[in-house]
Amino acid sequence: MFKEFLLKKMIKSQLKGVPDSEIDRIIMLVEKNPELFKKIGDEIQAKIKGGRSQAAASMEVMRAHQAELQKVLK
Repeated sequence: MFKEFLLKKMIKSQLKGVPDSEIDRIIMLVEKNPELFKKIGDEIQAKIKGGRSQAAASMEVMRAHQAELQKVLK
């Protein structure tokens, strides 16, 4: 319960202006496969530290994990 609250607060701070219903959907997806989203986050951070912009790093990593993400979204 507390863990979900913290996750929701963190996501809300990152996604300002996104409706609560979408935030709830994102949380549900993260809870479905937390290892995948941790892996994606770690890879994005590594690319940012390597000099990539956040947007470029995110797009690159998301493309690399596209098939896995599509499975989670089904």
